[in-house]
Amino acid sequence: MKDFFNLKAMPITRKLSFSFLAVILIGSLLLSLPIFHYANAPHTTYLDHLFITVSMVCVTGLSVFAVGDVYNGWGQVVCMLLMQIGGLGLVTLISLSYYALKQKMSLKQQSLLQSAIIYDTADQLKDYLFLIFKVTFAVEGIAVPLLMIDFIPRFGLGHGIFNSIFLAVSAFCNAGFDNFGSTSLASFKLNPLVNLVISFLIIAGGLGFGVWKDLLAAGRKLLTKGPKTSKTFSRALSNHSRLVLQTTGLLLVGGTVLSWVLELGNPKTIGQLNVFQQGLVSFFQTVTMRTAGFSTLDYTQTDASTNLVYIIQMLIGGAPGGTAGGFKITVAAIIFLLFKAELSGQSQVTYHFRVISSRLVRQTLTVLVFFFGTLIVGYLLLLELEPQLNPFALFFEASSALATVGVTMNVTTHLSTGGRLVVMVLMFLGRVGPITVLMSLMQKTKKDIQYAETDIILG
Repeated sequence: MKDFFNLKAMPITRKLSFSFLAVILIGSLLLSLPIFHYANAPHTTYLDHLFITVSMVCVTGLSVFAVGDVYNGWGQVVCMLLMQIGGLGLVTLISLSYYALKQKMSLKQQSLLQSAIIYDTADQLKDYLFLIFKVTFAVEGIAVPLLMIDFIPRFGLGHGIFNSIFLAVSAFCNAGFDNFGSTSLASFKLNPLVNLVISFLIIAGGLGFGVWKDLLAAGRKLLTKGPKTSKTFSRALSNHSRLVLQTTGLLLVGGTVLSWVLELGNPKTIGQLNVFQQGLVSFFQTVTMRTAGFSTLDYTQTDASTNLVYIIQMLIGGAPGGTAGGFKITVAAIIFLLFKAELSGQSQVTYHFRVISSRLVRQTLTVLVFFFGTLIVGYLLLLELEPQLNPFALFFEASSALATVGVTMNVTTHLSTGGRLVVMVLMFLGRVGPITVLMSLMQKTKKDIQYAETDIILG
């Protein structure tokens, strides 16, 4: 027990978890201070601020009150910092300061950093770390002026700039928070500029920084060698990046069409809108379900079948190594390829003329078992603690929390203290759990003992 809190003897995965816990503790204490509240803010408790902080650091978006109704300007600055730290990770930020101050990192520190950013080699680690920050601030820097086009005339110069920065940080980090009060983004439901800019930010954050590294390298190659290389642009991408981009595209197109078709006859959502507006709303819902948590619809008004599709999209999430949650689209893709291989009688799982190792397939299944096992336990606890609430709405809530999405069927504010604690644990495990599981699987293990094979009947 003494070694459990011993920082030097602590495993890397536990250090990552404790870094998030430290930020949550400090952030919740700061946000509970009256100096960061409006003078006429509604009454709140420490548990309320703890819930908000967990949601921000775990980039989820579930909230028991509207951020813009409680926190003043300085409080909202703290919120932005918590979301940025949650999206990039405390270890990543500390490591950047080491390099910026030209201090050498030990092998253990480098290993911890690799785990935090899901980078499996020590080669060019410094360059990759700086790339993360360049991409983050470049994408947010592009989005802020675009949002200002709408926000400055709407909110005035000062508030327009501040709200643009707040929303850009929240969207890129897939946090799902806004500072517009209880109406959230409902008033922007049919606003093409705001919808598309936020969608761009969500997708950019959800691709993963490894994919951005490949895209930038391929782009530089295209510019230096001229248009003749345009046909071979994809060859410059790794199979990981290619799989992420293809799966992302399929999920966005398929999810948009499916959401559109299922809600087409629903006058409470998109049934009374024109074709362009229906497409815009359907596309935004599909994008935000990839763990962002912004909502322009009331999910108590959407059809149950549509919400089931949303749950599936939430659980899949975004790509590894980025700001998105879920069990990751690469896991979903490998499961599909495994299914395809079994149906076609192939002995190996393949993608783009390459074999996916059996070790990677086993790791994929392990992540799925962890994820769905956690979801079932969390949902069971919510059913026991909140018998007065709709069971399907609770499953929606549990999925949203574990996948760090942040959308709700208006359940969050009605949860008891026990229910809120369960949701906070789900949010924490959804942000930290998959990382720790993946890194523990990537660690070297003892040599396997070879046994003779046996047969098990599956059905």
